[in-house]
Amino acid sequence: MGTGQFTYETGAGSDTGVVRDHNEDSYLSKPESGVWVVADGMGGHEAGDFASQAIVERISSIGRPASAPDLQARFMERLTRAHDVIVEQSQALGGATIGATLVALLMHEDLFACVWSGDSRIYMMRDGQFRQVTTDHTEVQELLNSGAITEEQAEHWPRKNVITRAIGVSSKPNTDETFGSLQAGDVFLLCSDGLTEHVEDHEMASVLASHEPQAACDALIQTTLSRGARDNVTVVVVRCSARQHDPAAAREPLDWTQGF
Repeated sequence: MGTGQFTYETGAGSDTGVVRDHNEDSYLSKPESGVWVVADGMGGHEAGDFASQAIVERISSIGRPASAPDLQARFMERLTRAHDVIVEQSQALGGATIGATLVALLMHEDLFACVWSGDSRIYMMRDGQFRQVTTDHTEVQELLNSGAITEEQAEHWPRKNVITRAIGVSSKPNTDETFGSLQAGDVFLLCSDGLTEHVEDHEMASVLASHEPQAACDALIQTTLSRGARDNVTVVVVRCSARQHDPAAAREPLDWTQGF
């Protein structure tokens, strides 16, 4: 499944983990629309579930976009709708804090966009190089950015998991975005923080380099479970391949400023 000169192979999986008694994570894989999402709910039993599911359910109606700007507009409209539904649910529960972190990968033709809020992450593997695309919205990341603490101190910071953004907890969706051009062979990994709590970046890179997308998801989740899985864990992997026998595959990559 894919659009334009690329086809997409997707793997996905989610697990409650070893400690939690329910799963507040939700994910969406819609390669026909060029959309993949991981949402990690917060607010306790049913409330966190509600928030992450509200995001996935609204975005799942995105349909088939006509262009990159159309895809981005459709996505943000549905995310705003989900945000409003979460806020209404919070008010119905007496003002309880309800929300969900979000990472979303959008693809159209030669272009991709990553949209995020909170500490779920998107990684990218290109030409053997593995890097984190998103930047965590957390207190500890803000301290790192300001130079107040070192990387070593951040590893053991007592408020390491305190997030500064989430969908449903502010007046409107508060997201960051980054954009780029796709290349054949690009692999993206979307995950909740249940994975990054137990698995190092170099381990993720090794798994992506040696497994097909679904097998990579399964392997990463199993590794997390074997290490105690204190939180829910969700992983989505998307691999882009050049569409065979497509004359368009010889085109120069588009400039993302012309699209997203």
